[in-house]
Amino acid sequence: MNDVTFQSKPDLLFDSDDGGDLRTEELLVNMGPQHPSTHGVLRIVLRTDGEMVLQVIPHIGYLHRCAEKIGENLQPYQYIPITDRLDYLSAMNNNHVFSLAVEKLAVIAVPERASFIRVIMAELNRIASHLVAWGCYGLDLGAFTPFLYGFREREMILDLFEMVCGARLTYSYITPGGVAYDLPDGWVDRCREFLDYFEPKINDYNELLSYNYIFIKRTAGVGVISAQDAIGYGLTGTCLRACGVKWDLRKCIPYDIYERFQFEVPIGLPPGSTFPVPSGQPTAKVPRDVVVGDSWTRYMLRVIEMYWSVAIIRQVLDQLPGGETKGKVPRNLKLPAGEVYLEGENPRGQLGFFVIGNGTAIPARVKVRGPCFCNLSILPLVCRRVLIADIPAIVGSIDVVMGEVDR
Repeated sequence: MNDVTFQSKPDLLFDSDDGGDLRTEELLVNMGPQHPSTHGVLRIVLRTDGEMVLQVIPHIGYLHRCAEKIGENLQPYQYIPITDRLDYLSAMNNNHVFSLAVEKLAVIAVPERASFIRVIMAELNRIASHLVAWGCYGLDLGAFTPFLYGFREREMILDLFEMVCGARLTYSYITPGGVAYDLPDGWVDRCREFLDYFEPKINDYNELLSYNYIFIKRTAGVGVISAQDAIGYGLTGTCLRACGVKWDLRKCIPYDIYERFQFEVPIGLPPGSTFPVPSGQPTAKVPRDVVVGDSWTRYMLRVIEMYWSVAIIRQVLDQLPGGETKGKVPRNLKLPAGEVYLEGENPRGQLGFFVIGNGTAIPARVKVRGPCFCNLSILPLVCRRVLIADIPAIVGSIDVVMGEVDR
């Protein structure tokens, strides 16, 4: 149960000087740390006046597992399974960025085929992550059906991951020097079949939830974040792009081989505008009540990004070269003295790894820059003077995964 604390004396419920008019009281309400609408073990303390939320204070740390300290006691290939468990909904992306950081520090060459496979896995995991965000956001606001549909398609992606590495959640597949295994026979054809099946489903998602009248009323104009505040608080990913800032590392500072592929970066647009979608897909317009930087826009950009992830994967499959999938990396890899910082565009924003080598096999320092940690920091600003019912809409639109907040 939520804890409730009275901030004023119960005998002041009625004020005789005002002719017996009812007076309101401020209450402190704990939402979490185990609440169905907080996306993990997050505790949010609400200072309320009736149905109005005056102040929000997020409390973190309930899922802390010392991930950074562990990185200073393991060799890079041993640390890969720990990166899986940061943002456990985008484990492939975590593996990818950490491997790139180690490769940059140790000057490790990656075979071309491995780079192509990495992009495929990263974009498939982006879709799988956005499907969870889409389904759970509908669930947060009372719509149960989208949750079932989103997990139905996500299971097909997990089947593809299982074919490759045997795992369905924490993969340890992308490693320094390449990938652990080559694609099995028939995998490419099965991936194409999934893309052909999945792409029309995105249109169904829009009809089911995105343009649902009640859903728009619950999210449009709610939790508006300005571009200036988003930049000031270090927001990245869809939380930043929803504010109208066109910033995606895959496009702005391409890493790996993303510069070889054509795709658009959707951003928040005013009502009546049309989001960019791949050719052949139905147009997606911005509803009348939507405001740039609001909860609906943050949600919708994830849906549009699924279109473009499909387009990227198709391009990669068409150009997929042959060859090796693992570079020559010594088992007891020694990291040269020096430091490196590398960021990648994860489903929730920019994930960065700062690694310091000291000439031994174990890094002297591993620091993680988690996108959810920064995105969550804006809650006290954006949740002022909103209704209690708006809190799940705002928190859900930020799409927080606590595994990489508490690290």
